[in-house]
Amino acid sequence: MKLALLASLIGAAAAFAPASTGGARATTSLNAEKSEAIPFLPYPENLKGYIGDVGFDPLRISDYVPMDYLREAELKHGRICMMAWLGFVAVYLGARVYPPPPEWEGLPA
Repeated sequence: MKLALLASLIGAAAAFAPASTGGARATTSLNAEKSEAIPFLPYPENLKGYIGDVGFDPLRISDYVPMDYLREAELKHGRICMMAWLGFVAVYLGARVYPPPPEWEGLPA
């Protein structure tokens, strides 16, 4: 029993020992450029040349949709969010439309 336990411990320790390669060094051809933002993913090629590019495109959307469209959509959605925030704050601070149109009677906020 003790011999079996000792043999299994030696075998387990040998599993984590570095393997000797006989002095030869292995090389790989997987030297693809990695993303700066997400180092374990390859760099998205469609992002090159754009301002603020750190390689953040984890879903690879830029491979399927043109970058010009994505930039315009981001600007549009950002502006809509700014207007929505401004409207929320204005109503919260008490801005109202007087007299309210008849269609607005009974609406909350």
